[in-house]
Amino acid sequence: MALLGAPDGFVPLHEPEFNGDEEALLLDCVRSGWVSSVGAYVDRFEKDIARACDTNHGVAVVNGTAALEVAMRVAGVTPGDEVLTPSFTFIATANAVSHLGAVPHFVDVEQATLGLDPDALRRHLEKVTQQRDGQTYNAETGRRISCVVPMHTFGHPVDMTRLAQVAEEFGLVVVEDAAEALGSRFKNRACGSYGRVAALSFNGNKILTTGGGGAIVTDDAELAAHAKHLSTTAKTKHRWSFVHDEIGYNYRMPNINAALGVAQLAQLETRLEQKRALAHRYMKAFAGHPDLAIMSEPEGARSNYWLNTLILAPHAASARDTVLDCLNTAGLNARPVWDPLHTLAIYADCPRGDLSVTEDLAARVVNVPSSALLAARTS
Repeated sequence: MALLGAPDGFVPLHEPEFNGDEEALLLDCVRSGWVSSVGAYVDRFEKDIARACDTNHGVAVVNGTAALEVAMRVAGVTPGDEVLTPSFTFIATANAVSHLGAVPHFVDVEQATLGLDPDALRRHLEKVTQQRDGQTYNAETGRRISCVVPMHTFGHPVDMTRLAQVAEEFGLVVVEDAAEALGSRFKNRACGSYGRVAALSFNGNKILTTGGGGAIVTDDAELAAHAKHLSTTAKTKHRWSFVHDEIGYNYRMPNINAALGVAQLAQLETRLEQKRALAHRYMKAFAGHPDLAIMSEPEGARSNYWLNTLILAPHAASARDTVLDCLNTAGLNARPVWDPLHTLAIYADCPRGDLSVTEDLAARVVNVPSSALLAARTS
């Protein structure tokens, strides 16, 4: 409690903040009458989010899962494909794959990033794949492996240079799951700008929020146009007729949510500074601790520290639930990492590589209160 400035009452894991023009822009949106799926704030938000991600195009949608589903579809994932993802991720990553009729194929992570391990990916692909007609197939299942989806866990960037090399070797398209990584950078480029296309989330617990919402970002104008078309029911442009030329989605972000997003994005740099200040306070407090360490940004990266992460030492792994109980009893919201997806009954039969690092980390990771506003209390 001393580390967090002895706040009164319950301390959430991550809460939204509204310190800018949110009320003014929302009121303007309401008064305009354009509160649904079209409007000036949607257009503005799409431009702003693309700029924040160092990309040329943005498409605003209803949530991060929808963003990832559409991103993979426009990138070429088809029913029956296998898509390489971490098991050490929120279930939305695999669910988006499944919604497309594709199959998640789980690969291990590395402790330095908590994200996909490019070396483990290469070893696994060399072991289980074969090349046919210039494409990669799983020799055990016969299915095409078309895509790899790195997820930047808790805002810590995957080593995208090494991952891109493996993807190129095996002819795989890269779709970034940057749901947690807005503002994070790897080698001076924003997360979301490395893949063919990327997906972001603006859920209420993210570093910035639109209430509910997500976005697709890309440098490819054709992919962006296709994503926009699919997410707006695939309706062809006409002054009055209703012609839909593909099976699309009603995934449009409402203008009122986009207005909130515009106000939130204006605060991004301040929020990032606060988040990094809080992370460094955690690091200082636990420096040299014999039983745990605070996850710090990987080499070559600048993390947004969306969720601060305690990693218990191997000898202390059995104490994880005790730590969780003590923190939550004290009014400090803490949680373990998600159950690895390959351990869930719904995904237990999916193909996978060796997941020993995933299983080890899952027993030792604890997320602790990470709201940016806590930085002010601890300064």
